[in-house]
Amino acid sequence: MKLALALICLAVAACASPARPRQVEQPKPLPIALDRDFSFRKTIQYFLDPASKITGPVDASVGFERYYRLFGAVTALDQRQRLGNYFTFFWRSRRRADVTVRFEYRQEKLHAFTQARELSYPHVHGTTRTVFAIIGDDFIDDGRVIAWRASLIVDGRIVAMNRSYLWE
Repeated sequence: MKLALALICLAVAACASPARPRQVEQPKPLPIALDRDFSFRKTIQYFLDPASKITGPVDASVGFERYYRLFGAVTALDQRQRLGNYFTFFWRSRRRADVTVRFEYRQEKLHAFTQARELSYPHVHGTTRTVFAIIGDDFIDDGRVIAWRASLIVDGRIVAMNRSYLWE
């Protein structure tokens, strides 16, 4: 009986969807204490543009990212909700720690107003992938992301940082 219960719990945990980033209402500045045990390894930015359509004979790999992001969006409304900016960060933690990834960004229609989203990882160690998507109504109402900064936060301090060229 206990084995069956354990297998059911394991199956439910394996099917759980990835955590969704939470919107931070008032992002507070944090002290910077860079640590070599934490680092950003790779950053991938993708803009799913409503205007760009692949025409003519093109290699299949060129349109893969667009098809990947639109997979499952059947209606025009579904596809419209997927348009926007996608940011994928690969980062490494060389020691076990509770890490929060904060993504701060500015959008073109909001000018200098800074928004932030956070995602927490308890007891993380090794290389981790984090995805932030500014899509749907956030993108349609406020425009493209024009500047951004990603931070790894441990114990209330920024231990690693990655930013766009336009971030001040």
